[in-house]
Formats: sequence, C-alpha cells, structure tokens
Amino acid sequence: MNVWIWRVIALILGLAGGGVLGYLIRQQRFQQELGNLEAMRTRLLDEAEKQARGVVINARDEALKLRQELEAELEGRAQQLRREEDRLQKRREQVDGRQERIDQREQQLNKRRSTLDRRLSKLEEVEAQHLEELQRVANLTVEEARGVLLERVAEETRQDMARVMREEELRAKEQSEERARKRVAALTTKSVEIPSDELKGRIIGRGGRNIRVFEQKAGVDVIVDDTPETITISSFNPVRREVAGRAMHHLVADGRIHPARIEKVLEKAAKEVDQVMQEQAERAVYEADIRPLHSELMKLLGRLYFRTSYGQNQLGHAVEVAKLSSLLAAELGANTDVARLGGMLHDIGKAVDFEVEGTHAAIGAELAGRYGVSKAVVNCIAAHHHEAEQESIEAVIVEVADAISGARPGARRESLEFYIKRIRGLEDIARSFKGVEESFAIQAGREIRLIVRPGEVDDLDALRLSREVARKIEESMEYPGQIKVTVIRETRAVEYAK
Repeated sequence: MNVWIWRVIALILGLAGGGVLGYLIRQQRFQQELGNLEAMRTRLLDEAEKQARGVVINARDEALKLRQELEAELEGRAQQLRREEDRLQKRREQVDGRQERIDQREQQLNKRRSTLDRRLSKLEEVEAQHLEELQRVANLTVEEARGVLLERVAEETRQDMARVMREEELRAKEQSEERARKRVAALTTKSVEIPSDELKGRIIGRGGRNIRVFEQKAGVDVIVDDTPETITISSFNPVRREVAGRAMHHLVADGRIHPARIEKVLEKAAKEVDQVMQEQAERAVYEADIRPLHSELMKLLGRLYFRTSYGQNQLGHAVEVAKLSSLLAAELGANTDVARLGGMLHDIGKAVDFEVEGTHAAIGAELAGRYGVSKAVVNCIAAHHHEAEQESIEAVIVEVADAISGARPGARRESLEFYIKRIRGLEDIARSFKGVEESFAIQAGREIRLIVRPGEVDDLDALRLSREVARKIEESMEYPGQIKVTVIRETRAVEYAK
C-alpha cells in the first residue's frame, strides 16, 4: 500500500517536474524568438531609415536642380525683358527725336507759309499794277488779252500734240516691226515630228556632225530645242524648206542617219519636190487654159506651189487671177489672152524675191521679159501694184482681179462667218467713239471709214480720232495685213434764195 502510494507520488512529482521543465524550455524559446524579432525590427528600421535618408537626399538634389533651372530661366527672361526695355527706350527716344524734328519743320513751314502769303499778296498787287499798265500800253481789254493768251496756248497744245503723235508713230512702227519679225518666223519655218526625243541625239550626231552636214547640203537651219518630239527647219526659201522637211521625214522613218545617207536622202527629196513642182505647174497652166510656157517660167510657177501669202497659196491665187482677168477682159472687150497670161504671171517674182533684190513686181517683169513674154503682159506684171505706169486696159484688169482674189472671204484663212464677224467688229469699234455718226468697213476689211458729226469733232479731233481708232483695233482684233482708218468730216452750209 505504501509502495503504491510512493509510486503515485513519484509519478506526480515526475509529471510536475517535466511540465516545469517544458515551460522553462518554451519560455527560453519564446525569448529567443522575441530577440530575433527585435533584431529584425531593428534591422528593418535601420534599412528604412537609410532608404528614407536616400529619398530625402535625392529629393533635395532634384529640388536643387529644379531651383537652379528655374533661376536660370528667370534670369534669361529678365535679360530679355531688359533688352526689350532698352529697345523700347531707344525707339521712344527716336520717336521723340522725330517728333521734335517734325515740330521744327512745321514751324519752318508755318514761317515759309507766312512768307509766301506775304509774297503772294505783293505779287497780286504787282500783277494788278502790271495788268493796268499793260492795258494802258497795249490798249487791250482783259477779254482781248485772254483771247491772245488762248491762241498762244492752243498753238503750244498743237505743238505738243504733234510731238506726241510723232512719238506714237515711232512706237507703232516699232510694234509693227516686232509683229513682222514674229510673222516672218512663223512663215519661214517647218516643223517635223519625230517618234521620240531619243532621235534628236542621232540627228545631231557625234560632235554635231550629222546636223552640220544636213544644214550645209540642204541650205537650211535645223533647230533642235526643248519642244517635245519636234524638230524645226527654218529657211526663207520655201523650196529648200520643203526639200529639207521631206528629207528629214525620210531619215527619221528609216533610222539610218549619217553624212553619206543624209546626202543621198536630200538628193531623193529634191527630185521629189522638182517632180511635184512640174506637175503642179502643168496642172495650173492647163486649168487656166494657157498655152505652154518657157520651161524656166514653168519651174518658177511650180515654186509658187510652196509659197503662201497670209495663208493663200500663191499658185492657186495665180490661177484664180488668170481666170478672173479673162472674164473681166471678155466683159470689157479687152484682149483675153493678154489679161489671162498677165494674171497668171503677175506674182511670178515671188518665186525668187527672197534671192534677188527688188520688189516682186519688178523682178517678175524682168524674168517674164527675159523668157519671151510680150511687152503687154510684162506691163501687166510690172504695174499691178502701181510701181510702173499702166499702159493698157489689161494691166488695170489684172490689178482689179488680183485685189478681188486676195480680198474675197475665205481667201486668206478666213471663213465667211469669221469674215462677217471681223467686218462687224471693225464697224462697232468705230461707232463706240464719241462724235462718230456712221462707219463703213470697205475693201474686205482693209479700210474703215468714219463719218463724224462736224459740230462735235473738229479737224484736230479728227486726226486724234483716227489714231485712237487704229490703236483700239490693234489692241482688240486680229487681222491680216493692215487696216486703213479714214475719218471724214464735212460741213455743209445750205441757204435758199427766195
């Protein structure tokens, strides 16, 4: 019994001691963990403090940098403001200086104005005295003196107008010469189209060899410019121009371009053109019902096939004049053969007028006489522009037929509608001027005649009016040749005897 009690007591004591020991161990472990946590807290606090210090330092550096930049920007703006203030100050000083100078000038002007007023008053007094003296000496009233003065002014005005008119004539002459140069350039060139601009280099050749040979052999100028796919051939001789154009077409189509080939093609083109001229001359002579002519005259007639005047073919014009001359001669009982042949050959000189000095009428008369044409026909040729005296009715007929052929509507690149429009335009321009009562366009629009009201337009105004109408026509219309402006002023006095 006692043993079991002691065992129980020992067990209880063992359990109690183990619990105490376990508690102590747990308490020791708790203290150790608490120490570790404290150490960790301390370490974390240190790290946080270090990071906070770094952030503070970076923030201070950034704030310092921003402050420095802001101060620099403020300093720059301050300097700019100071410069603006300096510039404004200088401008203010300049304005003040200008205002002072303006005030000074105004004062000077006021002084001068006062002086001029005083002088003007004195001059008026002197003028009045001189006028009284002049009236006393010249025995002229103011109205009479005014009439003398007006006559003098009118004379000076006429002289000024004459000077202005001479200047206008020179200006018009210069403009007409410029227009003539442009028209000559248009009439003496022929354009040749090519497939592509690459051929221009082959046409020119190495070192310009090909184009130089072509120009020398053909007697023309070849213009190779920036115009796309086009070459221009220039020459005053229409036959040479035609030969060169045909030869250039053959060379471009064949593609073989070299000096030997150029010479051969030019010879071929010349034969073609000679054949065309021969055929056209024979056709023209047959159409005009003229007996066969000298071979040289036939060649010259063939040349006219390639010659134009204001767009009118000269060979066709010659045939037309021959027919008209024959018809007029038949109506008037004149020699139809002389009139027909004179009309056919009246412009024969135009075939060579670019090679021989003189007018085409004089050249044609000389050529016709050289090749056996009768004197009556030669006179028709020489006198159709009144360069020689007309010795027969046939010469007058040829002149009239030539004028009819050249002036008819449509003869010179003009349709009937455009012709009528141009005639009406001329008359409307003339009627638009003050004082014009009526206007008439005559000679197929080559002359415009103005009938003016004599009470509104005097002789001097008539001269001025003709020039103003001519100038307005030049500025507002296009027309071949020139237009003559004639102003007609007539004063009629009518009275009846009773």
